[in-house]
Amino acid sequence: MTARSSTGKPGKPDAGDATNPREARLKAALKANLARRKAQARKRADGSTGQDTPDPQKD
Repeated sequence: MTARSSTGKPGKPDAGDATNPREARLKAALKANLARRKAQARKRADGSTGQDTPDPQKD
């Protein structure tokens, strides 16, 4: 079943549902993941993969 907004159209639920702590947490996590993936894509596009530098955690 799809959520309906106050206009009755399927899609995003009303803004009142965003006050749900779980929804807010998921929204923040999604935003952080998207930012991280965009940064990774930009780094790959620049040609610097970071694979030529050793990982200090593996010592």
